[in-house]
Amino acid sequence: MCKIVTVVGARPQFIKMAQVSKELAKNHIEEIVVHTDQHYDYEMNKIFFEQLDIPEPQYYLGVGSGSHGYQTGEMLKKVEEVLFKQKPDVVLVYGDTNSTLAGALAAAKLHIKIGHVEAGLRSFDKRMPEEINRILTDHVSDLLFAPTETAVKNLYNEGVKIGVHLTGDVMYDSLLDYIKIAEGKSEILEDLGIRPKEYLLATVHRAENMDKEKLENIIDAFIESEEQIVFSAHPGTVKNLKNYRLYNRLQDQGTVLLIKPVGYLDMLLLEKNAKKILTDSGGIQKEAYFLNVPCITLRDKTEWVETVDDGWNILVGAEKEKISKAIREFKSNDQNHTYYFGDGKASEKIAKVIKRYHNA
Repeated sequence: MCKIVTVVGARPQFIKMAQVSKELAKNHIEEIVVHTDQHYDYEMNKIFFEQLDIPEPQYYLGVGSGSHGYQTGEMLKKVEEVLFKQKPDVVLVYGDTNSTLAGALAAAKLHIKIGHVEAGLRSFDKRMPEEINRILTDHVSDLLFAPTETAVKNLYNEGVKIGVHLTGDVMYDSLLDYIKIAEGKSEILEDLGIRPKEYLLATVHRAENMDKEKLENIIDAFIESEEQIVFSAHPGTVKNLKNYRLYNRLQDQGTVLLIKPVGYLDMLLLEKNAKKILTDSGGIQKEAYFLNVPCITLRDKTEWVETVDDGWNILVGAEKEKISKAIREFKSNDQNHTYYFGDGKASEKIAKVIKRYHNA
């Protein structure tokens, strides 16, 4: 039997692995889940395993927060210990976090085959730590599961041509499955006292937006907007809001509703019913696109260029005036939705490729 060690550590990775894990089980592939604890509070962690019916991790590494070097180094050491013990055939990593890079490097050093889900994404901005993680992970991986044709081209342009598989996007698989469940179970709109298409949804968490000037620009644009904004705030963001004395400003006005992070089902329903979404999250950019909701991205570049090219996403960075203008004026191109992220069967394709690869 093929044995896989899956390394995850952050909310988007839990969502991505949900469907893949089910398909691995169907193909009789043993999966050992390692959770680095990169996201370590309840809202960003266990609630996703519970809601998505993901296999309970056999290992919690307890790394927690810290600088990029500290996090990656601690994860690398601890993942290596698991790999020595488990001796898997393949290590599977997702996306572009420090957990992704640590899992890939640990496997590469031990000559264990690596599968990278969401391979080939590029923002072409190496100031982003995620971009470094993507590039390094792709160049040590043996199986590269690309979600889009653009991702395949990026890999080919870098000379990575062996082991590349165009599978589609596993987050699209998850969304198709769980949006129906969310519509039947979630009561988040009623709980917050909001109505469909009468609010904007916001998330901000990227390191690039956490310095005082940028975060203040973003918050000022939110506060001065005439729109109702539901702001789902990452714990690290709340910490910075308080450090920069922006938290009370948000609490003292009426247009921004500050809420704690919510589970996946609640988040999907909030996204689907939003008038527009403001975010610096890669995953939420995609989910907005899948749900036909206009997205205002609080970054200068994105790895999901298809959503911009199609007119459903606009890049505004952390410039107050650009954010405010997009809130007022940005409209999606409702006639254009030509880039596709697969057929909802990416997870099935990934599991079958791994099985074939193991049996070859």
